[in-house]
Amino acid sequence: MNDKTDAAEADRALKQEHRAMWAQGDYPALASELVSDLGAILVDACGIRPRQRVLDVAAGAGNAAIPAAMMNAEVIASDLTPEMFDDGRRQAADRGVELEWKEGDAEALPFADNEFDAVMSCQGVMFAPHHQAGADELVRVCKPGGTIGLLSWTPEGFIGQMFATMKPFAPPPPPGAQPPTLWGSEEHVRELFGGRLSDVKAEKRTVAIRSFHHPEDFLHYFKSHYGPTISVYKFLGDDEDKVSALDKALTELADTYLEAHGDATAQMEWEYLLLTAKKARA
Repeated sequence: MNDKTDAAEADRALKQEHRAMWAQGDYPALASELVSDLGAILVDACGIRPRQRVLDVAAGAGNAAIPAAMMNAEVIASDLTPEMFDDGRRQAADRGVELEWKEGDAEALPFADNEFDAVMSCQGVMFAPHHQAGADELVRVCKPGGTIGLLSWTPEGFIGQMFATMKPFAPPPPPGAQPPTLWGSEEHVRELFGGRLSDVKAEKRTVAIRSFHHPEDFLHYFKSHYGPTISVYKFLGDDEDKVSALDKALTELADTYLEAHGDATAQMEWEYLLLTAKKARA
């Protein structure tokens, strides 16, 4: 085998690992129960209109794709993990909308150049391991003058800190893979796109999470629902000391973000970067 073939095989194996990771647990339930509002926020920021052709990249179960379809746009939801599509189809049916679901790698999208009026990704493309490849594909399939919209967890926010907490317990990333929450850095995203965008608007916001009354509630939920967390614990296997250490670290992290409010409920604020832009015209 030559180097090119070896690299292709390694990439296929990596993508299969990513697909298996997100198929674990129940990410569609997590997205629906915790962050369902974010998809509609991204759709609104992108200014999705009727009859626009819209692509949601790394769409999961359609947290952004379904709200876009509710705007009477022609929507394709694409994801590397089609195991999540059945949940998406059920949610779309419940809301009375139709859209197309298509398996696709965010780093090699199965669509033509300049095909879509709007290309968006809600906490999706950020998890593709090779950031430049993902950014290049977003630009490629978007029409000149079309909209590109991204909603990504920041490195400094809770989810970014959760990944930083898990990193010492996780296997080393494959060569060339970059941390997902770098997509939550405006500077990093601007570097990825270079001069190919115009009218860039970027804003850090937070989403309020009220599902966890105690730090342990968060820990148990993410250990059963969130693929990346489940994968780290699987990697630790039966090493009770490391499992206990990670339990403690994640519980302490959640405790620092949980705040009691006047109505005696607990709330966490998770920070994200909302970025929209136009693809520059030639």
